Amino acid sequence: MKKEKVTCKEVMRHICDTLGEDLQSDRCEDIRKHLEECSGCQNYFKTVEITIDYYKKYNVKLPDGAHERLMKFLDLEDCD
Repeated sequence: MKKEKVTCKEVMRHICDTLGEDLQSDRCEDIRKHLEECSGCQNYFKTVEITIDYYKKYNVKLPDGAHERLMKFLDLEDCD
C-alpha cells in the first residue's frame, strides 16, 4: 500500500495541534521526513520554535482572539 505524501499544510497543522504526540508514531516519522526535505516547512518550524521560546521567556499575554486570528491568517482555522 502506497502512502500519500505529506503536504506543507499538514505539517503546519501537525505542529500546531500535536506538539505532545508520540514521536515514534508513523505520522511523526512522515512529518520528520517531510521536514528534512522541505525548506519552507523547516523555516516555519524554526519560526514556531523561536516564537514559543519568546513567549515563554518574556511571559507574553496574548489578547483575546489572537490564536483564532493567527490560525485564520495561516488558513488553518479548521484545525481546532
